[in-house]
Amino acid sequence: MATLSRELRKTLEKVTAEAREVAEEAAAKALSSLAVADKDPHRSMSKEQAALRNRLRAHGRQLGDRRNVEKGTQETNHLIAECAYEHWHRMLFARFLAENQLLLEPESGVAIAIDEVKEMARERNKDWVVLAGEFAVPMLPQVFRQDDPVLEVPFAPEDRKRLEELVESLSAQVFAATDSLGWCYQFWQSEEKDAINARGNKIGADELPAVTQLFTEDYMVDFLLDNTLGAWHAGKVLASNPRLAESAGGEEELRAALALPGAAWSYLRFIKGEDGKWTPAAGSFDGWPRAAKDLKCLDPCMGSGHFVVAMFERLVGLRMAEETLDEAAAVAAVIRDNLFGLEIDPRCTQIGAFNLALAAWRRAGHSRLPAMNLACSGLAPNAQESDWLALAGKNEKLQNGMSRLYGLFKDSPVLGSLINPRAGEGDLLVAAFHELQPLLEKALAQETKDDTAHEMAVTARGLAKAAEILAGQFTLVATNVPYLGRGKQGDVLRDYCERVHAAAKSDLATCFVERCLEFCAKGSSTALVTPQNWLFLGTYKGLRRNLLETVAFNSVARLGPRGFQTPMFDFNVVLVALTRSQPASELEFAGIDVGDDNTPECKAHNLLAKPIVLGVQKAQLQILIHELNLE
Repeated sequence: MATLSRELRKTLEKVTAEAREVAEEAAAKALSSLAVADKDPHRSMSKEQAALRNRLRAHGRQLGDRRNVEKGTQETNHLIAECAYEHWHRMLFARFLAENQLLLEPESGVAIAIDEVKEMARERNKDWVVLAGEFAVPMLPQVFRQDDPVLEVPFAPEDRKRLEELVESLSAQVFAATDSLGWCYQFWQSEEKDAINARGNKIGADELPAVTQLFTEDYMVDFLLDNTLGAWHAGKVLASNPRLAESAGGEEELRAALALPGAAWSYLRFIKGEDGKWTPAAGSFDGWPRAAKDLKCLDPCMGSGHFVVAMFERLVGLRMAEETLDEAAAVAAVIRDNLFGLEIDPRCTQIGAFNLALAAWRRAGHSRLPAMNLACSGLAPNAQESDWLALAGKNEKLQNGMSRLYGLFKDSPVLGSLINPRAGEGDLLVAAFHELQPLLEKALAQETKDDTAHEMAVTARGLAKAAEILAGQFTLVATNVPYLGRGKQGDVLRDYCERVHAAAKSDLATCFVERCLEFCAKGSSTALVTPQNWLFLGTYKGLRRNLLETVAFNSVARLGPRGFQTPMFDFNVVLVALTRSQPASELEFAGIDVGDDNTPECKAHNLLAKPIVLGVQKAQLQILIHELNLE
């Protein structure tokens, strides 16, 4: 499917920026009318409005809004942002579904077009976008929380109408493009990101998601996945079909022979050995499981789901080929067994889940999807520990488990997927995270009795899910790491990086190189978009030596500056694949340099056109040791 043209991208950027402004003003007015920030409800409020107000206050505290105990007032900054986001994106997601013939009428379960939604809306005296949003919510239980109080907040008619007009102003082509959702979130954050950077303050929990979000270009994702997942697939096929390895006329012929539905392996590179046989340039990843059904793939910084969806497409093709599954069965199997994602920003996590659902339904039609293994690693308890532990009642084992969650996630809004439940205490946790689920479901059933306990239980359920993934071990960990220099980091993040990632502490990105390797099982691999500085600067000599001695380099592609379509022309980037295994003395890795090319298009072209250069890892280590001895 097509990606957004430059013109459509500019239109989407303008509409999204205006939508955020309108939605946040609408949310602020609506929450004020419900007296959410005030000590007491308005006298004119109904019982239902007063109950909603209490739920919103409890929800706001879990989001991070602080309550003044003495005055009884409460902040609403986080709640306004959440409310604005949810209302706009419910409308936006509904149109995505409708334009792709995936919006279901709840009673019949039949897909309906936009014109049919509009006709139903006229019959029910409703706005069509609102009705479509109501239809979308139950379809996406992992995207929209069913009892989310912010979705019950009534916007003023004029504000709702303006948001509807903005949704309708977007071309149908926007909703057919594969990269629209990623740009939606990038543009939603753009103004805030610019304001934060202009202030020049240290980056804390509220600022981190906006500052570190960056849309990853398709060619970067494709190159990394094709030369890991694709190379693994190619190694198996060529081993079983040596005639192809000997007789193929070139790389293009090999890619065509290896192509699968949804997996063209367009950036997969090969080299021809002295024996005349073709092999994958990055190696065959022989330490991985041999069957696609046993692969576990993670994006620990998934953003809007770009890597997750790209891995999904390839894994579906692999499982269809290996197990003779039909497409619908392969789609469900991959979501259930193979695919995992973490993201520090809960709103971006929501987009990632929707992006995956949309990709699944585009391939296999609308069907009930398995529970997705996607979670937010940036949720925090935002409660007193005693109140948090009270959810466990008198069950000592579960109290210990809840205490473990509290300790792990108290700083999660700035640490996110850096959190490692395996560190310090080994692989055994006080209480297995899945054992907490019955307790949390029981607490959730008590929502009418205690709004605060209910909101804490919702958070705890999310934390338990995130903790299970954070403690996992994976075959392939692929992501675009977050970039934030040490000088811009707040105290909590800076101190954590210094303590846990001492050799990599100068940049959050480099800390994530180490964390991604920790996510890898022995013999497994990570494929990363990172700044290139850790490969060259003296600051990282210790880190480089450790990696060269303990980790196998598979491929290094230097992109240099001007690799993104967004204006980051002085940003030097590298694509690197590493395997968690002791490197053999003769190990060679694939290298390619497109740093001198001036546009993303040129870089993408030359990642395929330029010849692969093989580097000897041991020689790189010897050069580094020589440099260290001279100092």
